[in-house]
Amino acid sequence: MTRIIFYKADGYYYGFREVGHAGLAEQGSDVLCAALSSMTMLLVNAIEVPYASDVRYTIDEENADITVIAKSALPMYEKDEKKQFAVSGLIEAYYFQLMDLIEDYYDHLDVEVREELII
Repeated sequence: MTRIIFYKADGYYYGFREVGHAGLAEQGSDVLCAALSSMTMLLVNAIEVPYASDVRYTIDEENADITVIAKSALPMYEKDEKKQFAVSGLIEAYYFQLMDLIEDYYDHLDVEVREELII
C-alpha cells in the first residue's frame, strides 16, 4: 500500500510524503505506482519551472519513499501571493486527484492530511 501524507500550515498545502509500493502488481509493472510517480514529478517540474519556485524533494526508489516540500506555498517564505497561491493550489490539486483515485484503489492507497509545519 502507498501512504501519502499531505502537509498543511495555516490552511496552505506545502508538501507531502509518499511511502510504500501500491502492491497492485509486481514492482516495475504496477500502473498505480507509475501514475503516482508521474504525477509527483509533474508537480515538482511545474513548481520549479513555470512558477520558478524552489521545491525540495528526495526520492528513495529502493524503499519507495518520496518527500516533496515547497516553501513557496507558505506566506512566511513567499511574498508573491499569486505564486504562493499557485504552488499551494498545485499541491492541493494533487490531493484531490488522489481522492478520486482512492475510490477505485482503496486497498492500495491511503491519503492523510496533517496540519503541521515540518520545515
